[in-house]
Amino acid sequence: MDLVGGCRAFVSVSELGSFTRGSAAAGIAQPVASRRIAALEQHLGERLFDRSTRRAHLTPFGRDMLPWARRMVRLADAMDHAAQRARLRPLRVAVPAFCTTRDLAELDAEARACELVLEFRPAEPGERLDLLHTNDVRAALTAVPSDEAHWTVPLGVGSAVNLRPGPVHLETLRIGRSAVMPRRRVWIQPEDDVPHIRDRLTRLRDSVGLRPSQVSVADSLTSAVGEVFGSADLLLCSAAQAGEFGLQWRPVAELRLTRGFDVAAEVGDDAERLRTLLWSGIARCLGGDADE
Repeated sequence: MDLVGGCRAFVSVSELGSFTRGSAAAGIAQPVASRRIAALEQHLGERLFDRSTRRAHLTPFGRDMLPWARRMVRLADAMDHAAQRARLRPLRVAVPAFCTTRDLAELDAEARACELVLEFRPAEPGERLDLLHTNDVRAALTAVPSDEAHWTVPLGVGSAVNLRPGPVHLETLRIGRSAVMPRRRVWIQPEDDVPHIRDRLTRLRDSVGLRPSQVSVADSLTSAVGEVFGSADLLLCSAAQAGEFGLQWRPVAELRLTRGFDVAAEVGDDAERLRTLLWSGIARCLGGDADE
């Protein structure tokens, strides 16, 4: 039986002295209140109300049980309140440092609609895992190869100067020894300083005959963009990032590079909620296609 529902109807009817008023105060129909109280009486093995009068008079047994029923209702209400607070306990998530404030705010709003409150910790790939292992966050968006990813984001190069239509061939960055123009570089931002991206790009660099310094890892995204703004250098980035910085974006001709992301969490339910409830919002934050 519904012990809490029976106690709630019992308390409400006893306090108002009427099945009609008591059921209305409890937000249930009178027949429902009567059935619940009858079930409670059967469960307890004794009558709670004297049915021989028009008013809802308690029996001696009913008077003895009323304080316990009130306690049961208070505990149930307290448990409901605690459960609501637990559901709304912030889920701290380590996210890529490149995620914009607007995208994170929109993701937060989507999460609240799902009764999930997020708290974000922007960090670079290695730091995100460290935050998870030290329990500073409950979940982390981790950088993984594209074949292991739940979210993928194609990469290309962005430029502050005009680029020809079509993919950029990195071999065109190679210049002869007699050239007086400075060598153009491709800057890798910290988010892409992971083996499945960095190593493939450096192997391409070597295969097309570029100098080692022509593919460099920047100390920060800000410094990488600054280098590109002040030169003809290229930034390895997503199309969304290029749009954010006002750069022209083109894919790389010789190599398909892709950021891959998954969720790591100490509790499996946290990861699954992020993957399912917020898939599109997370895709948008990462610069991917939220409609895939």
